[in-house]
Amino acid sequence: MSGQDAPDMVARTVLNVLTGFLGSGKTTLLRRLLDSPELARCAIIVNELGEIPLDHELLERIDNETVVLRSGCICCGVRTDLAEALQTLTARRDAGEVPFFDRVVLETTGLADPVPVINTVLCDPVLRHHYRVGTVATTVDAVLGLAQLQQRPEARRQAAVADRLIITKADRVDAAVVAELQAALQDINAPAAVLVSRGDATEEQVGLSRDLSQQGRSEVEQWFWGRGGTSGGLFGGQKRLSPAHGCIRTVSLQWEAPLNWTAFGIWLSMYLHRYGSHTLRFKAILDLEGVDQPTIVHGVQHLLHPPEHLPAWPDGPRNSRLVFIGDLPPAHVLEASLAAFLSRASR
Repeated sequence: MSGQDAPDMVARTVLNVLTGFLGSGKTTLLRRLLDSPELARCAIIVNELGEIPLDHELLERIDNETVVLRSGCICCGVRTDLAEALQTLTARRDAGEVPFFDRVVLETTGLADPVPVINTVLCDPVLRHHYRVGTVATTVDAVLGLAQLQQRPEARRQAAVADRLIITKADRVDAAVVAELQAALQDINAPAAVLVSRGDATEEQVGLSRDLSQQGRSEVEQWFWGRGGTSGGLFGGQKRLSPAHGCIRTVSLQWEAPLNWTAFGIWLSMYLHRYGSHTLRFKAILDLEGVDQPTIVHGVQHLLHPPEHLPAWPDGPRNSRLVFIGDLPPAHVLEASLAAFLSRASR
């Protein structure tokens, strides 16, 4: 991988993922967001079109699986393979058979592990040419969320990979329950922005119409540290879940000096070889030697998105920031390992 030869972020269609456990309000949230003008040129993919009662919004039925909504969105049902569905949708757009779209929102099933969904795009060479994964948003039920996080590994993994966590149905529980759920989610995924919704979440807050190439500096900062996060925190910070939430650790590292890209790439490759199967999410914004723009690298498990350049640095100090989420070693172990590789490169 090459930080200097990162592909153009705008050239590929953004695939944003909306996930969440059964009954957490994904479909209700999506239906409300479809009224947003920001999603007018969006393709919505759901597992079965019949699962979303969209009849009152239909403008045109193209075939048994595809409809066009009043908002301008295309909505497709996935009855076979996701890769096949995305390739077909792209071909139909390019042939003019469906209205133009510049992003896709994929709503997963309530029991889906989002990691294989994301890896579908990363593994398929055709999809990687046309698509890149943007925001991963996860809905969490305020009423049942704490129990689901404790009892269901799918719910924990859905929370762990998210860029944004939306607590739904917050109007049905006491403020103390919401606060406890927020704390549990931050234990699982410290960098994620947490939004508390009482049925009033907006597209501006959820962000399915945007991605890193279109966000301001403060929003890029939130992608790493969330709202009220610790972007100025100590090098090597970490949080550990209680046993009830499973062995998921958030490890965050900061590096003040510009990184040697070759040395970092070798270190990251070796990290993924050793810990990739235990890493649910990895994010990094890198200050590389000889590169003025920040370089973004992120992925899930063993697979990385192609490196990408942002137009400008986010607010705060210009340094490299790395976040790992999963069943991982302590921060000081990763710190020492990375330091050793960088030290050898500087000799």
